[in-house]
Amino acid sequence: MSKDFRFPWVKILLYGVLTLYAVITIVPFLWALSASFKPLSEIVNGGSNFIPKNFTLDNYKQIFLQEPLFWRWLFNSVLIAVSVTLLNLIFNSMAGYALARLRFVGKNFWFFLILAVLAVPAQITLIPTFLILKAIGWLNSYQGMIVPGMVNATFIFMMRQFFVNFPRELEEAAQLDGLNTWGIFRYIVLPLAKPALAAQAVFVFMGSWNNFLLPVVILFDPEMFTLPLGLNTFKGLYISYWNYIMAASMVFTLPALGIYAFFNRYFIQSATFTGGKG
Repeated sequence: MSKDFRFPWVKILLYGVLTLYAVITIVPFLWALSASFKPLSEIVNGGSNFIPKNFTLDNYKQIFLQEPLFWRWLFNSVLIAVSVTLLNLIFNSMAGYALARLRFVGKNFWFFLILAVLAVPAQITLIPTFLILKAIGWLNSYQGMIVPGMVNATFIFMMRQFFVNFPRELEEAAQLDGLNTWGIFRYIVLPLAKPALAAQAVFVFMGSWNNFLLPVVILFDPEMFTLPLGLNTFKGLYISYWNYIMAASMVFTLPALGIYAFFNRYFIQSATFTGGKG
């Protein structure tokens, strides 16, 4: 244990900062949760009460039973987020393992190219992505939403760091038993890479689930909208239905919270592998 933590005031200061951060983080969520059970009139009156004065379930009834496209938006979001996550797990892990273990021409070039891509903001690639999807006829389609996001340079680098620190002895033993490179990767490496894969799955899923920028550029048919884009339809020029927005936001938040809570234990395990030698 660090010497600094022998002094009680250091612990008090640390826990005080963490408590303040937790309060700042959770208060807006609690207000949104409370607002989802309020009528619109109570929200727009400007009250900051966390307990609804006029508790109602009408907001949830409206989005689930009266909004005809809500279930379609939910389906679109689930389909796209799950597809993007699965494809990233496959391709990022394969690319990371190739960069960490295999020998091929241009290996260093591709590795440094991936590092360079990490420095490019996603907004810069938005217009080229739109033009390419338009040229091949993939605007307003599932493949247009899935294919551009099926690999990620950040997680290729992350998986490469994981596999660099992976024990070579296990791979050598499997090779002596007759497994080829694909067999070693499929039956030995991937099962033991669960911490890194789980951490990657959480970040990729949440990124795809919350993505607003790409859908707003390439989707124009309301039936193809994802939930973030669908929620925006509750906002009008003269009136915004914040009660419906808050209710839909709570539904929208639940899958991400559930996945994060389920895979949270893998984060620390993954960090011990991904920050090692290069």
